[in-house]
Amino acid sequence: MTTISPAGVGRLPTKRGYELAFQAQPGRLPWVVFLGGFRSDMEGTKAQYLASWCKTRDQAFLRFDYSGHGQSEGRFEAGSISLWTQDALDVLGVLSGEQCVLVGSSMGGWIMLRVALTLLDQVTGLVGIAAAPDFTRDLLLRDLSEAQREELRQAGSVHLSSAYDPEGFTLTTEFLEDGEKCCLLDQPISIECPVRLLQGVKDEEVPWETALKLSATLTGQDVSVQLLKDGDHRLSQPRQLALIGQTLEAMLGIKDKTQHA
Repeated sequence: MTTISPAGVGRLPTKRGYELAFQAQPGRLPWVVFLGGFRSDMEGTKAQYLASWCKTRDQAFLRFDYSGHGQSEGRFEAGSISLWTQDALDVLGVLSGEQCVLVGSSMGGWIMLRVALTLLDQVTGLVGIAAAPDFTRDLLLRDLSEAQREELRQAGSVHLSSAYDPEGFTLTTEFLEDGEKCCLLDQPISIECPVRLLQGVKDEEVPWETALKLSATLTGQDVSVQLLKDGDHRLSQPRQLALIGQTLEAMLGIKDKTQHA
């Protein structure tokens, strides 16, 4: 049974033995659903900005934490692209089939695509923010040193960190093998709804070329890519957040009455 805490955080039991945390703000349809990035959570800058943006416009909004992230149960080390995709589908089940626009950040952009391929017409639009489809193959493996590759081969795991994640995480061969099964960019992606891809040129995690490759791979024609010359991976500066809002506004057909407030 789904429960809601006094703070408005819902708890959704799963068949996998853990509960997922989510927050749902009712409002006008379609729902805007935020899918966070790798090791991020629903209290991040972009998630909170969108929660406020939707509340101001009485737009329905849903955000959640994957297992092993934020307020959700489960071990991060046990996670995978397949598992976190299922987490997203489970949480989206609380919408009872109502239409939604998915906003995916980094890894969330990959999961966003996989969810859209499953839910089909329930998803009326996609907004990717530094979307990182196939990052287990194209980015994680790319950045490993020879010593790290050898450690991964010998031990089955290696500890990694980056400027965006100084604490780091343990990368396992199981995670990479699952990611390989989930890759999308090797063949056309049959998604026909409008897609908007926002990408920083100075992103050191996801190359801007990834957005162009994704755009070319999508079968739909209503697809556009916007490159931000000064944008990094987070795209969390006020002007960049405002651009996310403007992109959603155009997709939802909302006339912004707050921009001069």
